[in-house]
Amino acid sequence: MAAHPADESFPFHGLLPKKETGAASFLIRYPEYDGRGVLIAILDTGVDPGAPGMQITSDGKPKIVDIIDSTGSGDVDTSTVVEPKDGTIPGLSGRTLKIPVTWKNPSGKYHIGVKNGFEFFPKALKERLQKERREKLWDPAHRAALAEACRKQEEFDSTHTNLSQAEKLLKEELQCHTELLNSLEKKYNDPGPVYDCLVWHDGETWRACLDTSECGDLGCCTVLRNYKEAQEHASLGNSEMLNYSVNVYEEGSILCIVTSGGAHGTHVASIAAGYFPEEPERNGVAPGAQILAIKIGDTRLSTMETGTGLIRAMIEVIKYKCDLVNYSYGEATHWPNSGRICEVINEAVWKHNVIYVSSAGNNGPCLSTVGCPGGTTSSVIGVGAYVTPDMMTAEYSLREKLPANQYTWSSRGPTIDGALGVSISAPGGAIASVPNWTLRGTQLMNGTSMSSPNACGGIALVLSGLKSNGIQPTAFAVRRALENTAVKMDDIEVFAQGHGTIQVDKAYDYLTQHASLPTSNLGFTVTVGNHRGVYLRNPVEISSPSDHAVGIEPVFPENTDNSERISLQLHLALTCSASWVQCPSHLELMNQCRHVNVRVDPQGLREGLHYTEVCGYDVSTPNVGPLFRVPITVIIPTKVNESTAYEVHFNNVYFKPGQIRRHFLQVPQGARWAELTITSHSHDVSSKFVLHAIHLVKQKAYRANEFYKFSSLLEKGSLTEAFPVLEGRTVEFCIARWWASLGDVTIDYSISFHGVTCSTSQLHIHASEGISSFEVLSALKYEEISPSINLKNWVQPLRPVSAKTRSLASRDILPNNRQLYEIVLTYNFTQTKSGEVTPSCPLLCELLYESEFDSQLWMLFDQNKRLIGSGDAYPHQYSLKLEKGDYTIRLQVRHEQICELERLKDLPFIVSHRLSNTLSLDIYETHKNALLSKKKANTITLPPNCSQSFFVTSLPDDKIPKGAGPGCYLTGSLIVPKSEYGKKAGQAASKRQRKFKKDVLPVYYHLIPPPNKTKNGGKEKEKDTDKEKDVKEEFAEAMRDLKIQWMTKLDTSGLYDELKETFSNHLPLHVTRLQQLDSEKERMKRLNEIVVAADVVLSSIDQTALAVHLTMKTDPRPDAATIKSDMEKQKSSLIDALCRKGCALADKLLRLLSQDGAASEEVSSTEDDPEGCLKDLTDTFWEIQKWVDLTDSKVLTFAYKHALVNKMYGRALKYATKIVEEKPSKENCTNCIQLMKSLGWTHSAAFADNWLPVMYPTDYTPF
Repeated sequence: MAAHPADESFPFHGLLPKKETGAASFLIRYPEYDGRGVLIAILDTGVDPGAPGMQITSDGKPKIVDIIDSTGSGDVDTSTVVEPKDGTIPGLSGRTLKIPVTWKNPSGKYHIGVKNGFEFFPKALKERLQKERREKLWDPAHRAALAEACRKQEEFDSTHTNLSQAEKLLKEELQCHTELLNSLEKKYNDPGPVYDCLVWHDGETWRACLDTSECGDLGCCTVLRNYKEAQEHASLGNSEMLNYSVNVYEEGSILCIVTSGGAHGTHVASIAAGYFPEEPERNGVAPGAQILAIKIGDTRLSTMETGTGLIRAMIEVIKYKCDLVNYSYGEATHWPNSGRICEVINEAVWKHNVIYVSSAGNNGPCLSTVGCPGGTTSSVIGVGAYVTPDMMTAEYSLREKLPANQYTWSSRGPTIDGALGVSISAPGGAIASVPNWTLRGTQLMNGTSMSSPNACGGIALVLSGLKSNGIQPTAFAVRRALENTAVKMDDIEVFAQGHGTIQVDKAYDYLTQHASLPTSNLGFTVTVGNHRGVYLRNPVEISSPSDHAVGIEPVFPENTDNSERISLQLHLALTCSASWVQCPSHLELMNQCRHVNVRVDPQGLREGLHYTEVCGYDVSTPNVGPLFRVPITVIIPTKVNESTAYEVHFNNVYFKPGQIRRHFLQVPQGARWAELTITSHSHDVSSKFVLHAIHLVKQKAYRANEFYKFSSLLEKGSLTEAFPVLEGRTVEFCIARWWASLGDVTIDYSISFHGVTCSTSQLHIHASEGISSFEVLSALKYEEISPSINLKNWVQPLRPVSAKTRSLASRDILPNNRQLYEIVLTYNFTQTKSGEVTPSCPLLCELLYESEFDSQLWMLFDQNKRLIGSGDAYPHQYSLKLEKGDYTIRLQVRHEQICELERLKDLPFIVSHRLSNTLSLDIYETHKNALLSKKKANTITLPPNCSQSFFVTSLPDDKIPKGAGPGCYLTGSLIVPKSEYGKKAGQAASKRQRKFKKDVLPVYYHLIPPPNKTKNGGKEKEKDTDKEKDVKEEFAEAMRDLKIQWMTKLDTSGLYDELKETFSNHLPLHVTRLQQLDSEKERMKRLNEIVVAADVVLSSIDQTALAVHLTMKTDPRPDAATIKSDMEKQKSSLIDALCRKGCALADKLLRLLSQDGAASEEVSSTEDDPEGCLKDLTDTFWEIQKWVDLTDSKVLTFAYKHALVNKMYGRALKYATKIVEEKPSKENCTNCIQLMKSLGWTHSAAFADNWLPVMYPTDYTPF
């Protein structure tokens, strides 16, 4: 290889390509048409206003006119209003906030809120900060504390041998120190920074401040106005380097903290419009353009887009009168050009003349993989991605330059309804600016996410020039100019590149030359029935010629004069270059939809892919190019049948870098999976291949039936993969050499079809049936089968406990004052043990762009209203690990019509619980064996066209998960083939995005009520003896028990005094009196009475008899069950009395030892004897341990208080921690924090302090 000279100039033009699109030459011709006067809305993860190139435009205007978070992920509830006292405010974090005297606030009222930083930090920043904070704030202090604790323990052990009881406790205390520190290390979890938020009106405008000091010193914090007012932003700190701005909504009740959710949005904005006055080679495509930055990637959902975010974004786009939208997002859609989001996008384009540019998707190389909205929505310009030789050198540092090519992963058309899918192409990679929090200035990113802003910036240049010359083109005109002037690249199919690479200079010339034509501002809609083109793919569609009614309708710009509509009279020529398509030669078009008949005759076409267009030209100006196109795609599949042994072979196939070979195969009837084998002939080249297979099914996204694998093929190596297929349909199998895989290779590959079909597409088993059956058929070859059913989840259906509808606020009003509404549905469920759950709303899930509702965001909270997780359209992305406890799910659905929401007031919701152990169902070959549970099914070899029945028995009752009952069901899969590849195909799914995950043959096991438990015979006997009692005696006892029940509800001791006279030996009476005293509001004044009442209970229990009973292994007495129950109650009462007595004694001592004296002033302590009290407490401490362990939940409070009295803070923290685990509350956590401070562990106390507002918020997180 030739050496490169060290002084060779760097190919800067390859870092952010502009040459290939004509943008560079356009700017040389027209340097002032650099995007000036053009406003681009960047709908993405947000844009960092502090990132390089994002400050000003080339003519000195602010680069970013406004920054908006439309998702709600940055919202803070600031509806709490307070007024300062002595210049301070108590923050919701618990900190005291000092109000600077320089702040102007005529009303004196402040709106306050609190926000956990990690809720809105980008994931990568959160991970970096967690690492840094641990290294700086935790590890040094924790290591020192642990070393000190170990030293003290070793010192004690070396100086103490024969230990007294007191010394044993001291040793336990020291052991607790090391154990607790080790436990804190294992449980370490950084809550992140917690910011108090203040909002106020200074008489002129709203202002906001975040306590970034995290200590209440607001004087050193930045005060901001809404970004649009003065383009103000601030940083959260030198470590974070996260820039933020604010927006205040709803008269100060909502503060939105706007940050970038990822690096993607800033990179996109930099490509489109970055400006570097000192380094012009780093400029974006349109450095003079301004940006409206809208964050539509919800941080709560790992920057996934939401319906709420997109519709709010389009409201802002229309309000700001944006010229262009760049949208580098998108998803696979079940049906194209439909749904609420697409309707709003179409409205913005057609009624408000917004040019909407979007990425086509990164899901190639198979056909029909364009995403929504970029490739599937009529009003959107979808952009594919290609890579140039200069990009290969400058961005990717490849050893050699390859010819320009479409990226392997760039999505391809056509759409499932026949539209081309990709409109134009642009360079799909760049090294451009990224947010400051990444700690880098620039970064390489590639994708159609990068080609879209490159094209968008190019369109901004065109618009800039047109505006300067007084030309106001329509979105229709701009799109037609782009498509008619794009340059097609050789050897790249139309479905990848669309009409070709955008040419900025040619598009500008086209628009200026043809601006005066009557058709210049017109658009045209093309319909073929309910479709937008002709797409014939499956065998039944190509068996004979077909006629298609094609509708052509002109579309006028909004507010066009009626006289123009009336005067429209177009004389059109229709042309098509394909011999297999027949169409009329001419069409007279006026202001209505005209239909023409197009005949497609696929007979005689060779196997493979065929594409053509019917183009419509104005006969008076044919040089303008087509006014509209009717795309026609026909696929002739290869037949695979018995004559080919259900296999196809391809030998000695030559692959250059980036080369793609497509095979369209008619899947044989009865086939269920295919096995692919690839073998390399190359001795010296290892290569990377993409293996991709797709079936298209109506009303299903391509992802639902997709196989994708990125594989490395070694020199002379081979590999085998398997994937599921759908019988009778056309499957596209695409084998593509990775675009950057250097060197040429020759390979052999073959595809073999296999068929083991089941009598049902999904197996439903009802537990009440006892035995269920299914039949298996081997349709093609001899196949070994070994059926197995594995259940992996149990599903819990929920109904809402409440449903509330309301109109939304100012952010949610569409043009013409169309109000949006929401319904919030609340669901409750209990998690019986820790495990993984996947919440979802079956009616709405898997639908986003195509959904008829605006959004479907759910949030899951624990019993303290702490947000645990969120989810949206694709449930398998949002699995959560939950601890045992009670949980609440809140689901928000939005729509323009409140009546549509009212229909959802009883909407079911499901929680899928992952089973800790997979459950298997027993399968038998005969009904008899299943009935007798004998001889389970083994491996069977089925000849072609032979079948075998199998019988499945129900699960044993003891295998049913706890908490699952009627209405619940278990889910799993049925795997029939024995071969590993057959099993692998049965579980194959697209590996790139697990949004359409599914089992090939799903199983649903429906549960029934559990068996009834037999009644306790002992209790029946007890009832018999009760009948023998005198009626008067029964009445007296009933009256006694009723009065005892009412004792705790009354503050007086009258009932107790009355009953004590008659029932002095009745234990429940004294127990209730003790509980009454111990639960009173003025408990601290009655500690002595509590001790006395506890002693009364203790004296009422024969502890010797109780101890004797507890030592008995078996009790032969006939009333043993009754005696056992009575003894258990006595033991429980005994432990309760000892604990309450101990707590009262401890509280007396703690009050005596307290230094503030506040409690002591209320109650005279002259009668209190500290030494006697301490002795009683110690005696109680040892007495309790005779009956129960100190870690038992019933005695934790006493154990904690006893340790506190003895200033054994380690033991106290041990028990306080267990109390928090048993009963999490803010008060209990605060006790732990105080103990950590008493132990000198300020580092752990600080982290725990930050957890308080996170774990115990005052209300649910707003949507």
